[in-house]
Amino acid sequence: MVSRVRDARMGPGEWALLGVLALVWGSAFLFYKLLDEAQVPPFTIVAGRVGVATLVLLPVVLLTGRRLPTSPRAIGAFALLGLLNNVVPFGLIIVSEKRIDSGLASVFNATTPIFTALIAQAVLHDEKLTPARIGGIVLGLAGVVLLMGPSVLRGFDPTSVAQLASIVAAISYAVSIVYARRIRTLGIDPLVLTTGQLIAATVIALPLALGIEHPLHVLPGLSATTWWAWLGLAIPGTAIAYVIYFRIMTTAGATNAASVTFLAPIVATLLGTLVLGEHPAPTTLAGMLVIFAGLAVLDGRIFRLRAVQARP
Repeated sequence: MVSRVRDARMGPGEWALLGVLALVWGSAFLFYKLLDEAQVPPFTIVAGRVGVATLVLLPVVLLTGRRLPTSPRAIGAFALLGLLNNVVPFGLIIVSEKRIDSGLASVFNATTPIFTALIAQAVLHDEKLTPARIGGIVLGLAGVVLLMGPSVLRGFDPTSVAQLASIVAAISYAVSIVYARRIRTLGIDPLVLTTGQLIAATVIALPLALGIEHPLHVLPGLSATTWWAWLGLAIPGTAIAYVIYFRIMTTAGATNAASVTFLAPIVATLLGTLVLGEHPAPTTLAGMLVIFAGLAVLDGRIFRLRAVQARP
């Protein structure tokens, strides 16, 4: 029992890794914006991100003695996760940032745990609908409504559609998380699972990029800044980030690893302000606070801490 408690604590090393993870995942929204401004097509961005990340992680998997399973069920799991956890959300976020700020897109993305809890109630038998979960879900959805603003009631415009794309991206992430919980019985190593889904995502995204967007005429004219942004998405933002995330999960637990949900939007909003000159609207900041409140309630640690403090 003592060892479990110790493992669940965040030491200086875990806090440092969490900070790095928040930085690289928060930076992804800036990189998306830079690539879009350079007129790199969405599927091309996705294919480059997952493809390069695959080239980084696959040798690590093989050199550490791990093997990619080849059973039909495992391949199907890789394909579905690659679609739901990579191709669909990455593409939707890129499209959304054509109309909304990178910081706002990151705040919408922070609702992923809210939708995860909501979907888990419907499909997982071991998920209980507690008062904290209900309160967290309600607050999170209220934050989404606040972010979209009252103008959505008068009809959808391009900005509203972009906001909706960010929300659907968060829902796609949530579905993939719930699905990943359901396939735990396969016993696939986390690094192998990540690499397998990235391979599948590459197989899906690359033909779409080549067949629909014909990006080869765009690539030669890209600036060095654009290439660095692309590499930032692929290597630290995907390959290294997943390794860090699973390291935190192993040493400090899934709940502590999920704390990055609070930090990444702050990083993204700051970078959007400092680098891109974005100015978050008051409703954006208010919506962020309401969503963070919902995440804190959903997380439950506040209530556990109060319960411990209340003990005689």
